[in-house]
Amino acid sequence: MQLDPFMRALGFKGDITGPGEACLSVVVLPEHLNNWGSAHGGFLFALADSAFALAANSHGTLAVSLAAHIEHMKPCQVGDTLTAAAREINLTRRTGVYQVEIRKGDVLIALFTGTVHRMSEPLSERTLRSNSG
Repeated sequence: MQLDPFMRALGFKGDITGPGEACLSVVVLPEHLNNWGSAHGGFLFALADSAFALAANSHGTLAVSLAAHIEHMKPCQVGDTLTAAAREINLTRRTGVYQVEIRKGDVLIALFTGTVHRMSEPLSERTLRSNSG
């Protein structure tokens, strides 16, 4: 599954790393900052949410977000390389729960949890093409 246009526009790189798993990385740029000089919470949420989306859709079944939550632990600055690693916590026929850790090296920056509803339809090439820009 390819990164969507929004992920690419924010500079995210990465992919699905296995069933129920994905990893993205990004270098924090000046345009990712808030007024206090650290990475904007919305930018960090977008990074985690994007890894979540890739992991949740890695089984080939269309999965859409029901809920998401993020806890911010530490700030990060311009030039920091962040990694968002998503992993599946629970999977049923209709739902999935995922956890995403955003790290700068070994330092935990943020912890995200998300729940998806798994649709009855498989991801199709048409669905993927319509989202690839």
